[in-house]
Amino acid sequence: MIGKNTESLLMENQETLIIPAENVATVLYSHPLEHALLILSKVGYSKIPVLDSNDRLVGLISLANIVNKMMGLTGFDTSLMEGLTVADVMEVNVPTVTDSEELEEILHLLVDASFLPLVDEDGIFLGIITRKEILKSVNHLVHEVEKRYLFVPKNEYLEEKPLQEEINI
Repeated sequence: MIGKNTESLLMENQETLIIPAENVATVLYSHPLEHALLILSKVGYSKIPVLDSNDRLVGLISLANIVNKMMGLTGFDTSLMEGLTVADVMEVNVPTVTDSEELEEILHLLVDASFLPLVDEDGIFLGIITRKEILKSVNHLVHEVEKRYLFVPKNEYLEEKPLQEEINI
């Protein structure tokens, strides 16, 4: 469990933790696979969200997904992408979070992901929470915590307080 003071410091810049959907590169599941390759190459990200026509998150697509599909017997063969859509190679059943998600769960999920898609209760894509933004908050925490709170090691604290005498009945 994250202590309330620690969580408070981590969340001081919470408005920057979420990158809104309108600022995130996405593709539709029905787009040609070649289009996803172009988008991924231009934005410089290795993975982006995939949406349906109603802005619901349906998966993620990465450069690795596309490159694996282009691997022929003797190397890359771009003709293997012909006729394929994003839906043919995207990752499905990816972890997502909602705005009511506990910070602790978000931190656990970000251990294995560079970002987490944020969705509402209907699966509508709202944005992403990135490991980078969380690490910025952790950086803020480690620089501020000792300025704001006094820490006393437990053993020193216990030595200053007399232990209650044992009562024998």
